[in-house]
Amino acid sequence: MTPPAETPALSRLLAIMARLRDPERGCDWDVAQTFATIAPYTIEEAYEVADAIERNDMAALRDELGDLLLQVVFHARMAEEAGLFAFDDVAAAIADKLEYRHPHVFGTDTTVEQPREERWEQLKAAERAARGATSALAGVALALPALMRAEKLQKRAARVGFDWEDPAGPADKVREELDELRAAGSDAERVEEAGDLLFAAVNAVRVYGIAPEEALRAANAKFERRFQAMEALAGQDGEDFAALPIARQEALWQRVKAAE
Repeated sequence: MTPPAETPALSRLLAIMARLRDPERGCDWDVAQTFATIAPYTIEEAYEVADAIERNDMAALRDELGDLLLQVVFHARMAEEAGLFAFDDVAAAIADKLEYRHPHVFGTDTTVEQPREERWEQLKAAERAARGATSALAGVALALPALMRAEKLQKRAARVGFDWEDPAGPADKVREELDELRAAGSDAERVEEAGDLLFAAVNAVRVYGIAPEEALRAANAKFERRFQAMEALAGQDGEDFAALPIARQEALWQRVKAAE
């Protein structure tokens, strides 16, 4: 399969980044950056892409995808300067990976009957093994949001049989961890038990086939919407929401829920 030629726009972007990183003619800020200092921006831009999608703002999505692409170009340029790899190597590596992970599309055997997710995970496991990984949990990125990483760790464990037999197990575990949090006698114990409780809650949600990160995002949005509606109701009634007693605030909360 012949890859498409590099587009003028991509060539321009690569040239701009090379100029920005030029020690003599570039930008002092860009020249001073490292993989470590740019990494937080890369994560931030990925979240801004997700936010544009959540808002169904396609103009913003175009811009945010450009910002995310810039992060890839920035990292690739720094790697090229260090003699490690270049942007073309990044593109070639992901192209190779996509073809390898889709044998039913790019391979000679197009009659693969194995479920897509199961086949995908087996291929990824083979890749990790080829890199020397010995644990089923190897390769789950440390930089993932903790909620998402907990889900991925649990899914990996489940694939080798370490999982609950039914939803009652993780539900009981949530109650157990909540009791242990209540009984904790020190700040350190409370932090540990709080983590166990959240990890158990992820498990309780996961067994129902629900992505915890998505569920919590939706709950956050609902709380934000309802809270702002409470503030608006208080204002309409000539009240300062922050100065209201909790019973009055709860009454406003119930009004908002009923209106929904």
